[in-house]
Order: sequence, then structure tokens, then C-alpha cells
Amino acid sequence: MTNTKLLVTGGSGFIGTNLITYCLKHAIDVVNVDWNPPLDVSHKPHWINCDILDQDALQKVFSDYQPTHVVHLAARADTDEQQDMAAYLQNTEGTRHVLECVKNTPSIERLIVTSTQFVCQPGYYPQHDEDYNPVNLYGMTKILTEQFTRHASLSCSWTIIRPTTIWGPWSLRYRDVFFKTLKSGLYFHPSKENVIRSYGYVNNVVFQIMQILTLEEEKVNGKVFYVGDEPFELKEWVNTVSQVLTGKKVNIIPTGLVKTMASIGDILTAFKIRFPITSGRFRSMTSSYVTPMDDTINVLGKAPYSIQQGVEETINWYKTISAQVSKPEPDIPRKRYFYTAPTYQMQQA
Repeated sequence: MTNTKLLVTGGSGFIGTNLITYCLKHAIDVVNVDWNPPLDVSHKPHWINCDILDQDALQKVFSDYQPTHVVHLAARADTDEQQDMAAYLQNTEGTRHVLECVKNTPSIERLIVTSTQFVCQPGYYPQHDEDYNPVNLYGMTKILTEQFTRHASLSCSWTIIRPTTIWGPWSLRYRDVFFKTLKSGLYFHPSKENVIRSYGYVNNVVFQIMQILTLEEEKVNGKVFYVGDEPFELKEWVNTVSQVLTGKKVNIIPTGLVKTMASIGDILTAFKIRFPITSGRFRSMTSSYVTPMDDTINVLGKAPYSIQQGVEETINWYKTISAQVSKPEPDIPRKRYFYTAPTYQMQQA
């Protein structure tokens, strides 16, 4: 990518950290625009401290840097909020600000905007790119992210990506919950068979992002790609992680017993008592969630990392580096924004 200047919003997050690492390894000129400091302290020289909700500050970053390529990752990505659309301002107004800056920066040739698999419910197979059936409020905000992008009248090439469930190095959620529970011996897996999930090793997602930035424009312009790996059986992946981390497979117990324990977990959680499993986690462990990956593979190519390779790299990071990584806190004040949330009518499944 000679003469490329890549601007990444949200480069201090999980996927962004791995993308920045790839760019630095391959001598790509890159900046990370984020209100959080980088997870990897070696990335600090490439970090610009900026809140995407501050339109003027964001425009100054774009004008000063004059990027040729933009990857918009910045978002609130949890699913905790179920009612207040304004809690996801980064996904809605933040995306509008990024799009406006892109329109005001003629040097930009390509843009990737990040959505989510949660724009469609598990088991719902969209007939076209604007066929939505969101899982939750977070999914609804990402539908707006997609629609804002489509209707922005951009002069550059643009692509929307929908990450599946992404895992790998620099994921603090996996470090603090899944790996910790596995290592302690407290993890147990339901006996239910053939739970198929769409997951993605993060460096395969980085590969797919770089493919979108470098392939012929006609292959990616105006397109939507799910990013991640081909679907696999969840239990096989869990066992692979467990064997690399602990040297043995996970404990398997009857699904009905796990469900009962999840109900107990719900009660304890209501009293703010931590418990290894809740009903939400139980559903995740026992429900298939398959996303269409054929177009991704056909256009972007086969991802380079196998599950085994990804697990080994991830556990190596977990054992050698992860304990030194702190959850970042913003270095700039989070302003109070007054905002009337757009509406979206959720379809009935």
C-alpha cells in the first residue's frame, strides 16, 4: 500500500489494536483516532486523542492528516442498553460526523464502515443487504450506521463490514471472563450437540479489512461483507481453546442442569453477585447463529489463519502480555450531548 495514509477510528479497541499492529508491521502510515489511549502502549506515537462526537475536532484531524483510506471502527459495542437509543451516540451521531469528515476530505479514496451481525436475528437469513431484523438496540443503531453510509452521497469507494463474534489477542472480555473461568476449572459446557456459530479470529478479520482496502474497487464498492471465519461447531472451538490453555478438554454436563444453574445465576446477578453463567450466556452456548460468509470468501479470499493457529496465538498473548494490559480510560472529558434519537421500527421475527 505505497503512499497510503490510513486513518482508523476506534483503533484503541480490540479489532483496532490488531489492525494498527498489522499496519506498523507492514510499514503502512497509520493514525488511530480514539478518545481512549491505546491498549498496546507501543502504539501511542500513532494515537490522536479525539472524540468522534466532537465534529470540529474530528474535522481538524482529517484536514491535518489528509488520509487516503479510512476504517471506521469506533463504536459503543456492548449490548447492555435495551431502551435508550441516545446511549449509543457514537454509533449514530458519531458515524454521521465521520461521514461528513470523509465528504470534506477529497484525498480519501476508500472507506470501510463497521456494522455488526446483530442487524439480523439468529436464524434470519436476509434476502438482500437492506433486509434487517435486529437482535437488540445495539443492532438497531448499526442499521442506522449502515443507512447513514448508504445515503451519505460519498464520492469515494465505501464498504460496510458486519463482524461476527470476534476473538483473539487484545480482547479484554475474553481475557477477563472466558479464559479466566477456563483456567480456574469452573467452566462447564452444555452437552447439546451441533451448536453452529459464526465466529472470527481477529487477524483473519484484519486480513479481510486489508483485502477490502486493496482489491479492485468494483469488487468492494457499495458492498456489504460479513467478516470472520466460516461457521463451526461451538464445542469444538471451546475444546481447542481449553486444550491449548489448560491441556485438557472442557467439562461437559447435561444441558438441563446448565439451564437450572443459569436461572440461579440470573437471581444472583440481580443482587450484583457474580456467577459463571446466566440465562443470556446459556442461550449463547446452546443456540446456533450462522451468518452468510460465501460472498466474503469468494470476493476477499480464504482467510490465512486456521482455528488452531488463532487459538495458539491468542493463548500466547494471554500468557505473556495480557496481565500487563489495563482497560483504558478516556484522557479527555466525555461531554454531555443533547440528542433526539432517530427511530427504527423493529420487525417481528
